[in-house]
Amino acid sequence: MTATPETSEAFPPIDTILPHRGTMLLVDGVSACGDEALTAYATVRGDAWYVDEDGAMPAWIGIELMAQGVAAHVALLAMRAGGRARPGVLLGTRSYQAHVSAFARDARLTIDVQEVLRSDAGHSAYECTIDHDGTRYADAVIKVYQPGDFHTFIEGSISS
Repeated sequence: MTATPETSEAFPPIDTILPHRGTMLLVDGVSACGDEALTAYATVRGDAWYVDEDGAMPAWIGIELMAQGVAAHVALLAMRAGGRARPGVLLGTRSYQAHVSAFARDARLTIDVQEVLRSDAGHSAYECTIDHDGTRYADAVIKVYQPGDFHTFIEGSISS
């Protein structure tokens, strides 16, 4: 499911693509991006907030890695069109499958996201995988939403 190949030098630094900052920025960079797919990478940091006693990343954090991959794809498409990505939210998944309990310390993870649905109303679905050295660590289809007016959406969510 790897995206259309481009070298990683073709992409700006990840902190100019994603709005995440500090310890919540889990993705290190983008290595490939096409119209419907993206490949990103992340390194499990042994001193990060999320590590277990072995310095590994619990596999449940993989859903956030996938969501950041999707956010990077949406942002890069918007940037290519001369604009900026609208904020969005992760709606969830029905079946996040982790094939390991944790991602090992110092592992360089490959995150592939492939768009399978996009609506004019802002709803999208992506098939996502996380691999390490050719081994599948996790997969899911995740759903995301980019409301037309993010602030009104958030305020409506809080007041309901």
